[in-house]
Amino acid sequence: MKKKAFITGITGQDGSYLTELLLAKGYEVHGSVRRTSSLERSRLAHLYADPEVYNQSLFLHYADLDDPTTLRRVLSRVQPSELYHLAGQSHVGLSFEIPETTCEFTAMGTLRLLEILRDLPEPPRFFHATSSEIFGRPAQSPQTEDTPIAPINPYGCAKAFATQMVRVYRESHGLFAVNGILYNHESPRRGENFVTRKICHAAAAIKLGRQRELVLGDTSALRDWGHARDYVRGMWLALDQETADDYVFATGKLHSVQQVIEAAFAAVDLDWSGYVKFDRHFLRPSEPLHLLGDATKARTRLGWSPGIPFQELIKEMTIAELNQLTRTDPKGAA
Repeated sequence: MKKKAFITGITGQDGSYLTELLLAKGYEVHGSVRRTSSLERSRLAHLYADPEVYNQSLFLHYADLDDPTTLRRVLSRVQPSELYHLAGQSHVGLSFEIPETTCEFTAMGTLRLLEILRDLPEPPRFFHATSSEIFGRPAQSPQTEDTPIAPINPYGCAKAFATQMVRVYRESHGLFAVNGILYNHESPRRGENFVTRKICHAAAAIKLGRQRELVLGDTSALRDWGHARDYVRGMWLALDQETADDYVFATGKLHSVQQVIEAAFAAVDLDWSGYVKFDRHFLRPSEPLHLLGDATKARTRLGWSPGIPFQELIKEMTIAELNQLTRTDPKGAA
């Protein structure tokens, strides 16, 4: 019998890569989509357009994190053996603008899900995608699973609450519940409002003459950037264990926004210095420092390690943008 997995946030970057991974491993995959989701534009379009996959081994269900009744009904009907919780408001900068929405979906949405699982006769193994933002400005670098939680932005606060609740439900209610502490991970499927995607898109658009300049905030900001394909493999490995625990997933290497710029423009043979401008309006109210992950535990216990280098990641993203823009306008006209 096929294993069944349920994914919240299935149409997102991580959800789409995880879906492909699980289908390749022979799973029956179910996912929740918001009632406002436009499936035609989804990152899963290639899968639900395939009649041998959609409604055969991949099933989508309308359900929202703020609608526990529907979620409960769907999960009771599907009865998955694994649940990957990837949904939520995940943009740090945007969380300053919509803190209540961020906490409602990212924090309370996770709690509602845990309460549903607690009541199921056979609760599935549960993976919660948390974030390095829970550490804020950590005193130690690199960070491990034992680094104190001290978030400094609304998104980090929401994730910190959810992370602690997962631990409470694991220890107090016996759920097989895992926190995956994910450091920044990118791909050609990254949302357009994230800085890496913005840079890669701009490099491609400038190359084709469809954009004149790229305006950014602090280009010295450092991040531990990996590839989403590597990180979803870690998610699966974390649930394929005898016992539940928390794991950091990170590359252990810091790169600056400036290095993203240089790699993206180099991928299209352009000198970045003639096109990039600074605007203080893009600065965040509070910026975390030196979020660098130590994935030793994931490496030793799960056999996980990142396989796609930073330069290759940024090049892949930029070429994907170039190809997409060329398809929409083969002449590359401005």
